[in-house]
Amino acid sequence: MNCIYLDHNATTPLDPRVAEAMLAVWRDYPANPASQHGPGRRAARLLEDQRERVAELLGAGPATRVVFTSGATEANNLALRGLAGSSPGRVIVSAIEHPSGLEPAVHLQRAGWQVAYAPVRSTGVVDVERLSKLLENGSQLVSLIWVNHETGVIQPLDEVARLCRERRIPLHTDAVQAVGKLPVDFDRLGVAALSLSAHKLHGPVGVGALLVRAGVPIQPILQGGFQQFGLRPGTESLALAVGLRTALELAVRELDERARHLTLLRDRFESTLLAADPTIRIHGREVPRAPHTSNISLPGLDRQAVWMALDLAGIACSTGSACASGSSELSPVLRAMGVAEPELRSALRFSFGRLTTIAEVDQACERILLVARELRERIRG
Repeated sequence: MNCIYLDHNATTPLDPRVAEAMLAVWRDYPANPASQHGPGRRAARLLEDQRERVAELLGAGPATRVVFTSGATEANNLALRGLAGSSPGRVIVSAIEHPSGLEPAVHLQRAGWQVAYAPVRSTGVVDVERLSKLLENGSQLVSLIWVNHETGVIQPLDEVARLCRERRIPLHTDAVQAVGKLPVDFDRLGVAALSLSAHKLHGPVGVGALLVRAGVPIQPILQGGFQQFGLRPGTESLALAVGLRTALELAVRELDERARHLTLLRDRFESTLLAADPTIRIHGREVPRAPHTSNISLPGLDRQAVWMALDLAGIACSTGSACASGSSELSPVLRAMGVAEPELRSALRFSFGRLTTIAEVDQACERILLVARELRERIRG
C-alpha cells in the first residue's frame, strides 16, 4: 500500500532544486567562512550573500540582523532568552505557542522571570483584549506564534505588533508555519524578531534563522566565538545557509501557486470527510487559517488508536506537534481553546505540501473513513 504523507507541518520533503544548490556548495566551497585566507574570504562572501538575500525575501531592511541557527527551536530560544534581558522581569507568551516557545518561557520562570500566558478564544485566535490588559502591567518581551502549528489558525500579528509598539515592548513571532505560506514583510509587520526554519518549506533539516530588528538589544545564549554579530558562536554551515535561502526563494516565488494548491487540497479534504461523517469537528475553521493545515476530531475514538490504524493503512499524520510526539498529553493548543474532552481525545493533525496531489487526498479520505468505521464497529462489539 502506498504511503500518503500528510505530516508536512512536522517536516517537508527536500526539494531537489535545493539539494542541487547545496551539493554545489559542498563541492566548490570547502573553507571555513571565518578563515582569513582566500578560500575562507570567498566562503564568507557567499555566506553574507545568503544573509542579505534572506532578509530581502522576508521584507527586512539591510540593517536587520539575520542569525543562522540550527532550526526554529534554537531561534525561538535565542529570541525569548536573548530578548528578555539580563535582569528578571516580565514576559508574555500566548497559551498556544509551540513547545520551543513555551519551554524557554518556563526556563525564564525558573530563573526568576514572571511569565504571563495570553489566553485564546474558542476559535484559536489570541484574545487581543485580554492581551492588551496584560500589557498594561508592562513586559520586557511578548512572543506570539503567527500561524499555529496544530490548527493553522492565523493570529492577528499586525494588531498585537501595534499594541506592543505603542508601549515600546519588543514582540517576537514564531513564523515557522507562516513563512512560505503567507506573504511576509518584516519591516511592515514591525516585530522585533522573527523565527523561521528551512525544513518546513522543503529545505534541509538543521538550519533556521532569527531576524532581529536593528537597534533591538539581544544577548547571546551560547558562548565560544565571534560569528554572527556575536549572537551565535560556531562555524556556520555554508551549504545549509544556501539551502535555507534557496528553499525560501522558491517558496516566495511560487507563493501564490502553492497557496492555491494547498487551499484546494485542504478544502477538498475537509468537505469530503464532513459529507461522509457530519460528526467530525474541524478546529479553527471559523477563522482565517493558513492553507496547509487541518486539525480534526473523530468523536468517540481515541486519537492514538486512530493514528496507529492510519499508520498501518498508509497515512502519515500526527496527534500534535512533532516535538511533542510520543507524549500522552492531550493537545495543549486545543485545551487552551476550550475544546471538550471527547474531541481532545480524538484530535489528529493533517498537513499538506506542494507535492501532495488531489488523488492522494481522495485516497486519504477513503482510508480515514474506513479506519474510523472499523474502529467504531470494534467498540460496539
